[in-house]
Formats: sequence, structure tokens, C-alpha cells
Amino acid sequence: MEKPRSIQKVFKSKPVTEGAGIKLKRAFGFSQVPLLDPFLLLDDFRSGNPADYLKGFPWHPHRGIETITYLLEGTVGHKDSLGNEGVIHPGDVQWMTAGSGIIHEEMPFGNERGSVAGFQLWANLPASQKMTAPQYRDITAAMIPEVSLGHGITARIICGRLQGSTGPVEGIAIDPEYLDVTIPPGATWNHPVKDGYTIFAYIIAGKGLFGHDTEPFSFDTQGVSYFDMETGPFMENETVVLYSTDGDHIHVSTDESPVRFLLLSAKPLREPVAWHGPIVMNTRKELQTAFEEYHSGTFLREHQAKP
Repeated sequence: MEKPRSIQKVFKSKPVTEGAGIKLKRAFGFSQVPLLDPFLLLDDFRSGNPADYLKGFPWHPHRGIETITYLLEGTVGHKDSLGNEGVIHPGDVQWMTAGSGIIHEEMPFGNERGSVAGFQLWANLPASQKMTAPQYRDITAAMIPEVSLGHGITARIICGRLQGSTGPVEGIAIDPEYLDVTIPPGATWNHPVKDGYTIFAYIIAGKGLFGHDTEPFSFDTQGVSYFDMETGPFMENETVVLYSTDGDHIHVSTDESPVRFLLLSAKPLREPVAWHGPIVMNTRKELQTAFEEYHSGTFLREHQAKP
């Protein structure tokens, strides 16, 4: 490792309402395309108030993307038009490849304290796979390896390879890495990254220094970072740190506080994006066709039955 990646942009998550009335925080979404290519959206649905989440996400379609749900607290009941039905528990991941089309529902429920906590990431599919057969991966917490990286640093590996361990999700076109990393106070972590890959961190607890820059960051009205001596350089909860494409590793350190963050990287697709609601295609014509098929009842392939 010779050169650490610098920070390109910083975003603060913003409140939005989705589904049947779920209140959540959107870390990034439509307005950031294609900045985080091939990633499209990241939602943070942590809440201790059942009124924020119990209305859930009733039946809705997806085409052209993969949706990745990672749960920390509470449960999420799910059903889909492939016939899958079950419950996502803390530490579990639901990796759904919508492909040519799927209809599903997701209904969060709180734990004994009434809390639910999780994240849903949307990743784009390449044009060559947008109409592939839908696929569902049910990944339990026990299937996700947790490795020690020294000095008290740990990481859960959803996909990617670290310290000789490989995450349970493989064979994805964008070659993603998805880690849940915890760094204790006073520790430093240097992590190699692939050349040209998009990489970002989303802080979910504590605070850390996500580079060698000692100049402080602040945020403009669009949530984009710039240097400002009025605030500190440490990134805190509900912050996205997007790295530049230069450099062969990222550098993260802490002082008196620990930090926990999700680390995502993948190979950019560099393809046009036509996006409306839950469907992401490459052209407006493909998008129009998808909605016409949905409304006419011809959206589903692969012997699926509309709920």
C-alpha cells in the first residue's frame, strides 16, 4: 500500500417518507446518480418509535436492480412473487436480485424495546443482466464471518474477502465488497481497495477520521462536503464518506471514541440510468415498458404469480 484514497464528497442522511408511510433517513439516492455508480440508494431505517415503521412496505415491484437489506435490530417479515416467505432477524441479510421483475413486501417489527434498525442498499444491474431471472438469497447471521483485524478492530464480511475469510454472497456482476467494521478508540486501520472501484463508508455509530486530512469538514445545503475551520474533521453517525478513485487503500483512525461503519465498494458500470420509483433501466423506453407491463399484468416472468 502506497497511497491512501482522499475524500471526494461527504453526505449527511436526510429524512424521507417511503412505503406506506415509513419514516427513515436517506443517505443517498436519485440526486447522487451517477456519483456512486453502481450504487443507487442507501436507506437507514433505525427507529425506536413503532409509528415510524409499522406501516411497512406493502406489495411493490422491482426490476433492473438488486436490493440488499441488512438488519441489526427488530425483525422484517417478507414475501415475494417467487414464493419466498420468511423473517429477517438481527444480523441477517436479504440479498434480492430483482432482474426481469419481482413483486414483494417488507414489513418491519420492533424488538422488545420497540426498536428496529437496518439498512437497505440498492445496487444497479448491468444492462446484460437487467432482464435475468429473479433470485433471492437468504443469508443468516451465522453465515456471515466476523474476523479480527488486530488492535481490537473487527469486521463482518457480507461479501468480499478479508483475512482469509470470504463472505457468503458471491457471483455478483459488480464484484462488491460489503463490510460492517468496528474500530475501538485509539486504533488505525488501512484497508486495500481495487483500482478504479467506487468505495464509500457509512458511519452508523461513534466517530472516526476517514483519511489523513486534518482539515475540518462542514456541509453545504446539498450535504456536500467542503473544508471549513469551524468544525472538526471527524465523521459521525449518519454520514456518507465517498472516496476519490485515486489511491490503493483507505485509512481510518479513531481518538477517544470508537467508530462503526458500513464499507461498500464495487466496480462501476458506466452505463446510462433511467430510474423511476422502484424500477431502474438503461433507457426511458425500457422504463416505460416496465410500467406498462406492470399495469397490464404482464410484468412477471419465470412462472411467478402476482400477489
